[in-house]
Amino acid sequence: MNPTDLVPKPSIPGTPAAADAPAPAPARQRSGGARLRALDGLRLLAALMVCLYHFAGKNGPVDASWHQSPGIMFPTLSRLAVYGCLGVQFFFVISGFVICMSSWGRTLGDFVRSRVTRIYPAYWTALFIVAGASLLLPVVVKPLRMDEFLVNLTLLQQPMGVPRVLGVCWTLWVEVRFYALFGLFVVWRGVTYRRVVMFCAVWTFVSMFARVAHSELADQLVMRDHAPFFIGGLALYLIHRHGGNLMLWGIVGMSLLLGQRYSVTALWHPGMHGDFHRDPHVIELIVTLAFASVAVVAVGWTHWANWRWLTTAGALTYPFYLIHEHLGWFAIRVLHRGLGLPPYATLALTVAGLLVLAHLMHRFVEKPLGPRMKRALVSRPAGAPVTR
Repeated sequence: MNPTDLVPKPSIPGTPAAADAPAPAPARQRSGGARLRALDGLRLLAALMVCLYHFAGKNGPVDASWHQSPGIMFPTLSRLAVYGCLGVQFFFVISGFVICMSSWGRTLGDFVRSRVTRIYPAYWTALFIVAGASLLLPVVVKPLRMDEFLVNLTLLQQPMGVPRVLGVCWTLWVEVRFYALFGLFVVWRGVTYRRVVMFCAVWTFVSMFARVAHSELADQLVMRDHAPFFIGGLALYLIHRHGGNLMLWGIVGMSLLLGQRYSVTALWHPGMHGDFHRDPHVIELIVTLAFASVAVVAVGWTHWANWRWLTTAGALTYPFYLIHEHLGWFAIRVLHRGLGLPPYATLALTVAGLLVLAHLMHRFVEKPLGPRMKRALVSRPAGAPVTR
């Protein structure tokens, strides 16, 4: 990146110099590119887990597309697919890592612009695609009223009490609240080692009080059930950047213990019956593997995973995640019930088709529109003062 003689010597992590000084953008490490590519691969893996859950691991509208419960149609696969919903928690750990990394050395304005231009272009495109499909084949998903659709453009449909066009966008609302908390309490003053550690500690502490407060407002603001996954990801990036110590690994361990408790209580109940069943011990194992996978990236053990296709995989993840659920149900109904394709062939073609569409969205929407939006958000009226 920069010549070594221009890079300041790093301070020892945890010392006042390292903790209090506003942090410059991190110098590229020798294996940094490989690490990021491995993280891209984990992102796609998490998306495919959620996709498998929506197609073969649950009941609901997908039953009508298959014409029967996926638990009956895929008696073996469904036993694995039912755990795919934990891909969301996997995403949140990765998100904590990536957001801490991408915000280092940036102003709050830079941070906000990067998030807006990352989220909205593909999101708006997915809205129009799924809404159009619902008009063509309303038997799968009923179209929303125009006023409801227009609110969905803001990504604020959940606090407004409006139905969602995209079923998966509830996770985007969780992400947006994480961005707001991290932006206001860390990025605004400048990202430093100490501020991130304090943010992790305070957020963990406050989330415990939110649990006993029994307040819907506190739950929405603090996100007590999702906080451990983001906090674990933040601490893992500090380990990646500064090296591990007892405090940082302690934050990761605390986040893992709290996160697995939430996952078990949310996804498993005694006496579960029907076509799908989850084992609490398997839930705990998958949550542990999610943290462990990002930890392996954080400590630099993935330098060998330096394949270019992982970068492409990472680029496809977000648009694929947005469109896969409802659009996949449309494809399954057409391919399986309409054209009579066998179940596994339908599943494979549906996932492949969605990946191709995600590539088109990235190539023709995200790549050209994102930078243009960012430039437009930076531009100022003539004569306006420059502020930071």
